[in-house]
Amino acid sequence: MSDPAKATSMTHDQVFHLIQAHLADELDLEPNVISVQTRFREDLEADSLDLYTLVQELEDTYGVRMSDEQAAEILTVGQAVDFVLAHGGG
Repeated sequence: MSDPAKATSMTHDQVFHLIQAHLADELDLEPNVISVQTRFREDLEADSLDLYTLVQELEDTYGVRMSDEQAAEILTVGQAVDFVLAHGGG
């Protein structure tokens, strides 16, 4: 079970680096090509399954819940980080 105190103390940079590492591993990329401005579909060529996997990872890791509608509105890595921070994961 995750420690809520740990999750609430995460900074923007920490959340970004965890998402960056996940994407780099999932998409077989170098982490340094992923920035907060990176767009999932256009820049990373992530497909629906990749994005679904990322949503699951965010929910499992940070304890946030994301509807399909919310997920569809998140187009960049930075927006994903902001979502996690705004919804109790950071």
